[in-house]
Amino acid sequence: MSLRTGAIVEALGGTLRGNPERLITRLAPLETAGESELSFLVNPRLTAVLGDTRAGCVVVGPALADAATSRGDCIVADDPHLYFARLTQLWARSHGLAQVPGVHPSAVVEDGAVIGPGASVGPLCHVGRHARIGAGTVLKARVTVGERCVIGERCVVQSGAVIGGDGFGFAPHEGGWVKIEQLGAVHIGNDVEIGANTCIDRGALDDTVIEDGVKLDNLIQIGHNCHIGKHTAMAGCVGVAGSARIGAHCTVGGAGMILGHLTIADHVHISAASVVSRSILKPGHYTGFFPIDDNASWEKNAATLKHIRALRDRVRQLEAALDAFDLEENQPPACDQQAPPAP
Repeated sequence: MSLRTGAIVEALGGTLRGNPERLITRLAPLETAGESELSFLVNPRLTAVLGDTRAGCVVVGPALADAATSRGDCIVADDPHLYFARLTQLWARSHGLAQVPGVHPSAVVEDGAVIGPGASVGPLCHVGRHARIGAGTVLKARVTVGERCVIGERCVVQSGAVIGGDGFGFAPHEGGWVKIEQLGAVHIGNDVEIGANTCIDRGALDDTVIEDGVKLDNLIQIGHNCHIGKHTAMAGCVGVAGSARIGAHCTVGGAGMILGHLTIADHVHISAASVVSRSILKPGHYTGFFPIDDNASWEKNAATLKHIRALRDRVRQLEAALDAFDLEENQPPACDQQAPPAP
């Protein structure tokens, strides 16, 4: 199956420079795209790649419109990345790749669970008692939704995700551990996407909350009673410990770690592999990891770090000594005789 470039522009907008009858048979990366394939370019620094691509049509921004036109057909859009995202959705719809609504025969939906209109529950899924799945939401294969958990509308939960497993709660007793029953649930808003094998634990007492528009990558752990604000996005292997509260419009890079009971303000961006060990109350970009190096150099630097506290104390002692020295140097000269009386 294929789409005409003219039909793409009719559906999504943008300005076509070139042949509206060109048939597009596939969406492809710039480096490998062929004459019947369409790609996109966002970064002006990759203009050289634009000159080398064999793509039949390229989606570009206004700044690259002339360069793209000089090599062949192009679609000019204000935001090429967003345009391409919408194009992938159009492609899926037109090629029958969208999920079919309904409950797969191998899925288990327990008593009292509610599946909204147009929702899709895939093979081997399990939806617990009194759980609710919103309209248009898609559960891919082997998704587990625990009892009383709520997933909003138009969400996508990828294969193997577990929503509403028990949070990690135990009380120490006589050298062992006593389980704390997790009595809350998970409440997920609308338009949320949850990656494969990601786990969102139910709350101990109150619910774990994921607000509207949140995007979670694969293999993420969200601890019990966390609260994640609207449109926050987290890359793969992020771990968020229990009762952390993360604001809206935040991002966390891959393998970032956020300790429990911390507060992260809105619009905070955390670099990959950073460990957040204190609350962040101001928007901004935060990084906390030791740069990679060859092993010998890393070991020497790590050994030096162990002595930083002692070095800090020595610097403070030196500063105190210098301050005392300056005070002695700036003292007025001592007077051996009394000043003569005023006339």
